[in-house]
Amino acid sequence: MAKRKWTTLTEAELRLMNVLWNKGEATVGEITRALPSKLNLAYNTVLTTMRILERKGYVRHSNSEQGRAFIYRPRVGRAHATRNAVRELLRRFFERSHESLVLNILQDEELDERQRQRIRDLLDRFDREPQ
Repeated sequence: MAKRKWTTLTEAELRLMNVLWNKGEATVGEITRALPSKLNLAYNTVLTTMRILERKGYVRHSNSEQGRAFIYRPRVGRAHATRNAVRELLRRFFERSHESLVLNILQDEELDERQRQRIRDLLDRFDREPQ
């Protein structure tokens, strides 16, 4: 079997994955109903996106015991998907430099002093822990 290439999630895919991560498993109908009504997504749109997520390796499906609907389950956890997205961000915008990413975050004018202090505390903790 060929090695899977994890691709980052689009905004639409992430919305559906958030439903699955929260529920653990769901049919397309359940996912559609769990989405904000203002999105007004059609069942077929959600179904198509679920098929794309399955091709990408983010979900798998099995047959429902109650009827014809497939039950979808995440194959990738939220933490894994987040790490994958950060790696892609590093590659695309920061030339794989973690330092550049962190500096960019620290220089963000919307970062308040409490958030900056929390980052300092985390860095101090990592400095004290054995590697």
